Amino acid sequence: MNNTDIKKIAHDVIEIQQSAIENLKITSTNDIIKTIEYLNELEGKIIVTGIGKSAIVAMKIAATLNSIGSPSVFMHGSDALHGDMGIISTNDAVIIISKSGNNSETIELVKNLKKNKIEIVGLSSDLDSFLSKNSKYIIHTPIEKEACPHNLAPTTSSIIQMLVGDIIAISLMKLKNFDEKSFAKFHPSGSLGKKLTLTVADIIDIDLKPMVSFDDTFKHAIDEISTKMLGATVVMNEKKIVGIITDGDVRRILSKHKDPLSLKINTFIKNPPHFVDHQCLATDALKLMNSKKISQLIVTKKSKYFGMIHIHQILKSGI
Repeated sequence: MNNTDIKKIAHDVIEIQQSAIENLKITSTNDIIKTIEYLNELEGKIIVTGIGKSAIVAMKIAATLNSIGSPSVFMHGSDALHGDMGIISTNDAVIIISKSGNNSETIELVKNLKKNKIEIVGLSSDLDSFLSKNSKYIIHTPIEKEACPHNLAPTTSSIIQMLVGDIIAISLMKLKNFDEKSFAKFHPSGSLGKKLTLTVADIIDIDLKPMVSFDDTFKHAIDEISTKMLGATVVMNEKKIVGIITDGDVRRILSKHKDPLSLKINTFIKNPPHFVDHQCLATDALKLMNSKKISQLIVTKKSKYFGMIHIHQILKSGI
């Protein structure tokens, strides 16, 4: 097999799956809308289940629903018939995913759910299947052909099932007004959570608060920068922040003046420094640093000097 053969296989797989997506648009829009409206009003949780590859898809859909504000539980179709149905209450809904909708375990599960008056949402490629005929809501997922050359391995069918799950999840997310703050609540760890929750106040070391007076000497500024190890120092005039001297400024001043160490700091203060509030998100502070091509920001709290943050501290935080 050469590169041309592989490219043709890739093209064929994409074409088959694109065709299935187009069929889904044509046949299932109204079914999906009705299902989403029902699930949005649901008082209980959403149980997602399936057999074989459909079970793996169900697991992913349940995880997505949980992560964006719709309480959900994955239940394997086989385990459901051996005790796991105990997790289901009458306020819940069960989404059953099955391409055929006619395998023995799905049929048995449907019968037992109906016996216990549990509402069923079915995903099936066969509108005449047992699952389709016994579901409160059925989403038809028409599959003319699997991407598998033998039309056997679940490939296209799995993609379409997952797509329907994503449509349901994102629609419910919008309907429930699940915003960035809500997302942060459900994702407190990892880079996503940190980007949405971590502030500069969470990162800075308030014991390292470099500061010199407007009337101090340049040597004093160098000593303060070296001691606090943040690559800069704030310049104060009484209680007001009037400037910043960075290690870059030090190099430039030393190159321009023969003996600057005894000169007053106010000699070198020209441009106003950049500030952020202590509640500023670290990711926003990083964007500001990158846009201004600077490595430090002065942090304030109620307009008073609170501390200094270095770009390395933000990067080390893992956002």
